[in-house]
Amino acid sequence: MTRFVLSHNLQIQDSAVPPLAFDALAKALVEQCNSVTASEALSHPHWKISLESTATPGQLAEEISQAWRKIRADQGHSTDHAVMALGGRKDSEGTPGAPLQQGGWGVDVVETRDPDGFLQAINWSGLTAGRPADGIFQVIDRPG
Repeated sequence: MTRFVLSHNLQIQDSAVPPLAFDALAKALVEQCNSVTASEALSHPHWKISLESTATPGQLAEEISQAWRKIRADQGHSTDHAVMALGGRKDSEGTPGAPLQQGGWGVDVVETRDPDGFLQAINWSGLTAGRPADGIFQVIDRPG
């Protein structure tokens, strides 16, 4: 069982790509992602959705990125941008009561028109340096 806790980083300021309602998004992700067995919106300042899946972390990240784009399209929103899933496994003990606990995955879903620039701006290579290869992933679903 894979557990993801999702945050959303909307880097696009355009009325064609409006902010999403996380309760509706949680429901849509269950419908669009075949491996997702549970999904719920969270009341947390950073983490927005909790997911459980039968897929591996990498497979689930691919599935979420593709589903996110389809959900946008189904709502009539623009999809001319990249949808990224940047994830890291929580290898230390979590704060009691926090959504992200040891063994779970914190995943930032980023919508941007410049994925390479975004990764450089947050120093992704530095953030992930020294992490075990099976403890991180980066998925970029580009338009087209």
